[in-house]
Amino acid sequence: MDSRSCCFAFSLLIISSLLSLHAQADGSGSVFFLDSPSHRYIRSHSSCKTDLMSLMDVGAAMSVLLGFAPSPFLSADSSSKLNEVLMPNPFDRPRAVFLLEVKGAEASGNDLFSNALKSRVMCEKNELDIHLPDQDDLSVVSLEELSTSSSDTGFSDKELNDFASWLGGSYVASSVKSFSGQLTIPLKNGDQLKLDMLEKVNREFIESLLSLIRNIQRAIELHQDLSGDTHNPAELITGSFNGIEILQEQYGIDGVAQQAMELVATAVSKIFDSLQTAHKGQIVGVIIFKNSPSSEEDSIFNVKFTSHPAARLLEEKSSGPGTLIIAEVLLVRRTLAWLTGIILLISTLLGTYFLLYMPITRDTLLYSNVKLD
Repeated sequence: MDSRSCCFAFSLLIISSLLSLHAQADGSGSVFFLDSPSHRYIRSHSSCKTDLMSLMDVGAAMSVLLGFAPSPFLSADSSSKLNEVLMPNPFDRPRAVFLLEVKGAEASGNDLFSNALKSRVMCEKNELDIHLPDQDDLSVVSLEELSTSSSDTGFSDKELNDFASWLGGSYVASSVKSFSGQLTIPLKNGDQLKLDMLEKVNREFIESLLSLIRNIQRAIELHQDLSGDTHNPAELITGSFNGIEILQEQYGIDGVAQQAMELVATAVSKIFDSLQTAHKGQIVGVIIFKNSPSSEEDSIFNVKFTSHPAARLLEEKSSGPGTLIIAEVLLVRRTLAWLTGIILLISTLLGTYFLLYMPITRDTLLYSNVKLD
């Protein structure tokens, strides 16, 4: 009896281990497709049956949304998932995508995310490949590159006050030094998120969020510059946010970090609204919430460009083993061209001669009253 109990317990241990491994391999995040309420490019979540996607599927969907063909290595299962996610009209694509990775977080009950198409995503390769054509047909805006190329990295109390007003909160500045006051943001459930800017962790979290908002404004300015271009390339805006991970290291996954997730979801919703206004509704947001821990340098975005094949022209070579063959081919082509031209010229002259000198008489078949019984 004891041996049976041990075997049973051992079997349960093996099954639970396999289930936990399957859960870890099943997915480590979620993806949300944000669409415009006035112009739909994504199917509704009620009509979509796809509940699990890979990063390759997400990359293929983004390629199609930008107006390009997906990767030729896409499987039949991935193609069926694209048909369930995207609207069926191939001639109506936004040609603009906002791709954001939010590390260490899950989307809270924001209205925009509640109405968006959601799917679990597998991050088995930890890399999202986006296969795109030549770089001339696409404008890629990296929010991280905009941040590093800019010289104004500091934030003032005025920006923090505008940020609090933007979210319906308030900021009480400190008389000691700038950017060290009390920030209060109301949440949807009635609670309030209070962050003391004297705390280094709170300050880093707000600075990362303000940096994201500032870079989005710069991306909008770049879009306005591109809108007057006759070439009209597709636009891809990529970025990542790791502010939640900073709070989780200090406060854990509950409490302040959980409230900060709701704040980030509200901020991302407002950011996407500003992009919708700038692009006149012709943009789709792809927000990936990644639960697995990652470093700041680790990014899942990998944009791959495939250049167009160069046009090849037939050239006559002065030397080489194929010179004689090329000369014979050219001689045959030129001979056929001259013969065809001469025949057409003679036919045209003969037709013109017979039309000008034809006898003017009545056609007995046309003008006779003969009735055929």
